[in-house]
Amino acid sequence: MKHKKEKIAKTNALRQLDKQKIPYIIHTYEWSEDKSGGLGVAEKLPELADRVFKTIVLKGKSKNLYVCVIHGEAHLDLKKVAKACEEKNIDLLPLSELEKETGYIRGGCSPVGMKKLFRTFFDKKVEKFDKIMVSAGRRGLQMEVETEKLVEVVKGTIVDLTMEEI
Repeated sequence: MKHKKEKIAKTNALRQLDKQKIPYIIHTYEWSEDKSGGLGVAEKLPELADRVFKTIVLKGKSKNLYVCVIHGEAHLDLKKVAKACEEKNIDLLPLSELEKETGYIRGGCSPVGMKKLFRTFFDKKVEKFDKIMVSAGRRGLQMEVETEKLVEVVKGTIVDLTMEEI
């Protein structure tokens, strides 16, 4: 019996990569509310776990939004983020504002293809990998992209964003 290749409906993130002719590999997995975030993805795609990065949207005191892409197991250091963004204070964007501001929902937020191009920062850990995985813009959908091309497409900056591991 032949299996038809599952057709993936294109998300804004995938359309933007296609437009820029940036190659990617799609990985699908079963999304669940209690296992969302980078660790949930890593659990579903264990062979790729070390390259799973999550996207976090923050709001500065200035009301500007910023996007941070960090390793799935890491935790943001808000002081480092505020410094990178040149903000006095910075906090996570309230979930109630996420879809309105970015076009994405929690668990399916991609750094690529948001409603606007926000200043985007990648944690320095991305430099360890030729390719990383980030959300492709929908829950249960990840895209594996060359790190350099991904940073380039969102005009990102690579800085230290996370807490030191103990």
